[in-house]
Amino acid sequence: MKKNLLKCVTFVFIILICIISLVKLSIPKENNSESEGAKTSSVKKSNPVSFRPYKDPDDIASEGSWNEKSESKAYPKINNKEKDLSLRVSLKGNRVYLLKNKEVVYTMLSTAGIFKGGKSMTPIGTFKIRSNRGETFFNKKLNEGAHNWTSWDPTNVYLFHSVPTKENGKFNIKEANKLGKDQGSHGCIRLSIPDSHWLMKNIPVGTKVVIKND
Repeated sequence: MKKNLLKCVTFVFIILICIISLVKLSIPKENNSESEGAKTSSVKKSNPVSFRPYKDPDDIASEGSWNEKSESKAYPKINNKEKDLSLRVSLKGNRVYLLKNKEVVYTMLSTAGIFKGGKSMTPIGTFKIRSNRGETFFNKKLNEGAHNWTSWDPTNVYLFHSVPTKENGKFNIKEANKLGKDQGSHGCIRLSIPDSHWLMKNIPVGTKVVIKND
């Protein structure tokens, strides 16, 4: 009788193992692939480096360095007759690249428009540097100002400028610390104080500005 009982238990155990194996085999592999793909997509979305079209130079300043040049080397020499000069903006990469003859000659830490519903408040497309520029401004509606502004928009709504200032003229440190790390503006492109001043003084009118998410 004991032998019969043992046989029954063994038989039931074998049946259970078979059922479990069949259940595992019936799980679609596509689900696992989708899960892995979602993880990869999530990592890329949260990593600004993956959105940068050019590698950071070795001498680039640490992110958040809003009161110093983005690179330790001297700014490139520019004249008003430059023909092959352009500015390339990476919104998600938090960088502005100055290109000469399609070669990156200077990389700047930047902070552009906040993303809402997957879309940046900074418009993407091809624009050009305007003649409108100045030392300082304050927008009462946004309760925010900045120094060293340079327009790249026909209506002067969107600008390159320094990290933001408060109504009392002092810099907004919390927002300034986002430079090169994250988005945070209402649509303008923020640069460090020295970078924004150099750009205002040196970039010729008509210089092409290409703005992309990556």
